[in-house]
Amino acid sequence: MLVLTASTLVGAVGTAQARESASAGPAASCSTAWGSGTKTGGTEQAKPLKAITTGQHKCFDRMVLSTGGVTGGLGYHVGYVDTFHQDGSGTPIAVKGGAILQVFVSSPSYDPATSRPTYDGKAGKPLPGVNITGYKTFKDARFGASFEGQTQIGLGVRARLPFRVTQSGDKLIIDVAHKW
Repeated sequence: MLVLTASTLVGAVGTAQARESASAGPAASCSTAWGSGTKTGGTEQAKPLKAITTGQHKCFDRMVLSTGGVTGGLGYHVGYVDTFHQDGSGTPIAVKGGAILQVFVSSPSYDPATSRPTYDGKAGKPLPGVNITGYKTFKDARFGASFEGQTQIGLGVRARLPFRVTQSGDKLIIDVAHKW
């Protein structure tokens, strides 16, 4: 009986794994249902921006903006623009790539109490510590400005591709698909 139970259990596990593998095929394919239209969300002002990191994934490239904390929906506005203009001055900033994704997050890159930088971005310059060499979708990442409590980033991408914006705790996450 023990042998029968063990063999039944192994068979059931094998069948479950086969079902999981079979279902992983279509589920593992890359979704492009995000669209390329402007995305806006949240209203809350976050504590100052602390870091910007990027990563490569199977279906998309990712940018993460880490703030010093937020308790609700972090304010953001992300959308494609023809020309990237520095917030406040309106000065055009060159961004490489086939399309430019402009990112605004309601988090200054300085401490409002002391005016000291918390993220050392310089207008028109590449993002400090961000290396996107070899990325499939990301081609350039430029600091725009930190003006009136929000930070602006210009993200150069290969083409006008679908993207999504999500929030996890005090992080704003922007994923740009590799293809439609």
